[in-house]
Amino acid sequence: MAGIESAAVKKIVIACDAGMGSSVMLASTLRKQLKGNGIEVVHSPVDQIPADADVVVTHAGLAARARKSTPEGAVLIPFQVFIGDPAVTKLVNAIKNGGVVGG
Repeated sequence: MAGIESAAVKKIVIACDAGMGSSVMLASTLRKQLKGNGIEVVHSPVDQIPADADVVVTHAGLAARARKSTPEGAVLIPFQVFIGDPAVTKLVNAIKNGGVVGG
């Protein structure tokens, strides 16, 4: 999977199965952490990921399903825990500090 330059990231999608609880909290947390970076953070069902997503963040248990609906060219970032996961921290740091997301 190829990465994407952080400057090209305009939309991050948090993809989940049920659409409630922890993934909604993760989306809210990312919105706050990335405020002022010009990035839209949205929440979506894993099988209905928007076509304009640049980065898709989903629980590792849903990654195979998410790959099927992740737009071509978008980066998929699986994580293990909803709050404090190193993969999510790496994403935030790459965007804030410049660099490549995913890959």
